[in-house]
Amino acid sequence: MSTVCDVTGAKPSFGNTVSHSHRRTRRRWNPNLQRRRFRLADGRTVRLTLSTTAIKIIDRDGIDAVVARPRARGAKI
Repeated sequence: MSTVCDVTGAKPSFGNTVSHSHRRTRRRWNPNLQRRRFRLADGRTVRLTLSTTAIKIIDRDGIDAVVARPRARGAKI
């Protein structure tokens, strides 16, 4: 599964874990990504890798409006 959200573009961020002695080691924060299947108004089904923020955006705006945005940019969904 890819580690990038199809709607928001959320991807892992990187930084340091700082111990009590202030030793720094590299770490990464992964977004909470989930695979969801949605049915569009024309009856087709799309499967998207979404962050939890994107799921809330779809609840607010509707799946057809959200899928239209990346398609307008030329992305294949």
